[in-house]
Amino acid sequence: MDRAGVGKVCLALPGATLDHPFGDDHDTYRVGGKMFAMVGGHGGLSFKVSDIAYAVLTESGKAAPAPYLARAKWVHLADPADWDPVELAEHLAIAYGIVAGKLTRKARAELGLA
Repeated sequence: MDRAGVGKVCLALPGATLDHPFGDDHDTYRVGGKMFAMVGGHGGLSFKVSDIAYAVLTESGKAAPAPYLARAKWVHLADPADWDPVELAEHLAIAYGIVAGKLTRKARAELGLA
């Protein structure tokens, strides 16, 4: 999946937004103001995962701990095109769900997620 494909998947999720806080070459996807995925300037993709998925993906070598975000259980894919698009879309939806689930009840209601 390329940068445009990641954008299409992420922005199809309810209340998801795109911004560029780290420069125009970094696409950051958020829900309720909180990041759930980011495409870097060189095309690498980082996203939030569960504790179990973090262990499985990093120990199997399918993903690396995300720079600066690994302690928050984010993984990094150097080339998201190497992944099956359906599997990657599922991981992005799960990342969105993890982050959206931690929003306040009020924020979820404002986004139509309650």
